[in-house]
Amino acid sequence: MLQRDSEILWFGPLWFFCFGFFFFAFCVSDFFSVFREFLCFVAQCFKVFFLYSECIIGFFVPLLLAGRDVIGLAETGSGKTGAFALPILQALLETPQRLFALVLTPTRELAFQISEQFEALGSSIGVQTTVIVGGIDTMSQSLALAKKPHVIIATPGRLVDHLENTKGFNLRALKFLVMDEADRILNMDFETEVDKILKVIPRDRKTFLFSATMTKKVQKLQRAALKNPVKCAVSSKYQTVEKLQQYYIFIPSKFKDSYLVYILNELAGNSFMIFCSTCNNTQRTALLLRNLGFTAIPLHGQMSQNKRLGSLNKFKAKARSILLATDVASRGLDIPHVDVVINFDIPTHSKDYIHRVGRTARAGRSGKSITFVTQYDVELFQRIEHLIGKKLPAFPMQEEEVMMLTERVAEAQRLARMELREQGEKKRSRNDDDDTEEAIGVRNKVAGGKKKKRKA
Repeated sequence: MLQRDSEILWFGPLWFFCFGFFFFAFCVSDFFSVFREFLCFVAQCFKVFFLYSECIIGFFVPLLLAGRDVIGLAETGSGKTGAFALPILQALLETPQRLFALVLTPTRELAFQISEQFEALGSSIGVQTTVIVGGIDTMSQSLALAKKPHVIIATPGRLVDHLENTKGFNLRALKFLVMDEADRILNMDFETEVDKILKVIPRDRKTFLFSATMTKKVQKLQRAALKNPVKCAVSSKYQTVEKLQQYYIFIPSKFKDSYLVYILNELAGNSFMIFCSTCNNTQRTALLLRNLGFTAIPLHGQMSQNKRLGSLNKFKAKARSILLATDVASRGLDIPHVDVVINFDIPTHSKDYIHRVGRTARAGRSGKSITFVTQYDVELFQRIEHLIGKKLPAFPMQEEEVMMLTERVAEAQRLARMELREQGEKKRSRNDDDDTEEAIGVRNKVAGGKKKKRKA
């Protein structure tokens, strides 16, 4: 019954939207050409709606089509990207214009994913998008911006860099501003960049804020940048999806690696995302699991952008069954085949737990999450339980079997530490042997500074 009710909620606005567009095409433009575009666009929309049978599109789309500024709150995996992409594409069809919409995201990987979804939905109407993120050559990005795409998906820092330094690029004609994972954008020291962006875009625009969690800083931005906004909360403030089975295991800190290997063996055949707190621990654990024969691949902030995208694409293509990541992968990434999320290091901020476990059980699917709790993590775990309003059950284990793995794991740990040390030495030697103009310039500046100090 719940399924049928949710279908009615989004089919109503969909047919209303279809009829409106049909009437507009008949009255204003060349009927047959626009009608062909209309049919293609509706076909793309149906693809999204059937993927998200219990999504938020039916709640948000009528408000967005009515031209209201919206703050959208909904649980992870509920279809927030489709909810803001469809109204933008519909408005773009009515009034075609370059540099029409800007989507701000906190992470690079999420920016690329949103770009793919815009291109999929707008493929039949020729939508052009550009991704502007760090870790990529600015010259190629400047050339892409010079072509004036319809939609820009960007991280705030690199966008401000282009606004200040790329000649001829401005957002004075912008019609839509979207902040996806809005609370994270403001909590990651992006507040200064966001203020700069708000100063150079028109006040007469539509603004959408979307997130699974809310902070006071978003409310401050609501007062500063939104006009008579509607706050639409599909779910309660902090909620995980019903089809997610959540467990914890209470273990001694020194045996964490052994327990991880045990769980991976017990749940063999599944696809895993394992979250670690630091880049170093992510890399170390990936090397350890590889030494034990697991197809594990890391994703963290110290990797180059090409390697980060390569890791993500291998995991999405199921060429690797285990992705080890920092919180850089905890927001927004939609990888349908993730079966199990493991919090190897418990998150410091309780709200990050909701986003981490939201990588599984997406769009009506089922999933499983397991949180490792050591003797040092009890207070953090209690905060998480208080936040989600649930007491999590313990994951069933055979401790004798775990202890049998300790010898093999200890050897793998030793090899992982050696490989990590070798990787660090290679990086340092590469930096020392770097003869590019930029590197030589930096070395000269450092040498010059030392000479000046000696003279003084």
